Amino acid sequence: MSNIRSHFSDWRLHLTVVVLSVIAELIGVLKIPLGIGSVLLLPLFYSFILALFLNPNVVKKAAGWLTEKQAAKATPIILISVLPFLAKFGTLIGPSLNSILSLGPAMMLQELGNVGTLLLAMPVAVLVFRMGRESIGATFSIAREPNIALISDRYGLKNPEGIGVMGVYVMGTMFGTLFFSILASFLATSGTFDVRALAMACGVGSGSMTAACSGSLAAAVPEMKDQILALSGASNLLTNATGLYMCLFVSLPLAEKLYTLLRPHDQANVAVTAVKAAGKEV
Repeated sequence: MSNIRSHFSDWRLHLTVVVLSVIAELIGVLKIPLGIGSVLLLPLFYSFILALFLNPNVVKKAAGWLTEKQAAKATPIILISVLPFLAKFGTLIGPSLNSILSLGPAMMLQELGNVGTLLLAMPVAVLVFRMGRESIGATFSIAREPNIALISDRYGLKNPEGIGVMGVYVMGTMFGTLFFSILASFLATSGTFDVRALAMACGVGSGSMTAACSGSLAAAVPEMKDQILALSGASNLLTNATGLYMCLFVSLPLAEKLYTLLRPHDQANVAVTAVKAAGKEV
């Protein structure tokens, strides 16, 4: 109870959030033409940028208003603020259940997208950026909490694989929502993909990323708003339910194999193989 009170009694943090939110909403939605499509800049984008300048971890002079300890308190509150949006997802899934089921295998097999990401990202990480086994943790998934738990159990977070997954987790937390909102609005206005497919792609297993992505899509195609939110919510639910098993049995073993092919002479491969063999003998 004392921890909860300490979170909500910090008036400077909450005042900052309210003021930045009001400023962002007053700016509104801006549409910037870009090539075959356009980018929709939502209030989420402005609030993110403005908050960066008041983050003492980014701008040291901001510590005069918010300390690093106060800024850290905002992280768990993000999860709470996303809950009403996720609850709205739940109310829309039921009435749209028939349209969701009509998509058939597309919805159920969407987790195979993790494998596609791995096949693209792993060669770049190893051959271009010269990463070691950190690339396994960084590319086998989108690196959310269940994926971190899997890497922690399999390798440990202090090992290269753990460093890789934590690096992607931090970057996803900082820039994931921003990236998803801009990418979603651009693809939606380009006409390259079916909006329903983009809505399904929003459900990556992260509440904040899903909210940002589906919000951008809904702003770009307002006449399909309810269907977009329903599909993205159902997709996110399925990702949370099946994503960990896909990573455990498909993408993580495949990441190990692919890394061994790309770096066959890495001595770390020999060490990991020896540890696994010892575990099987026990």
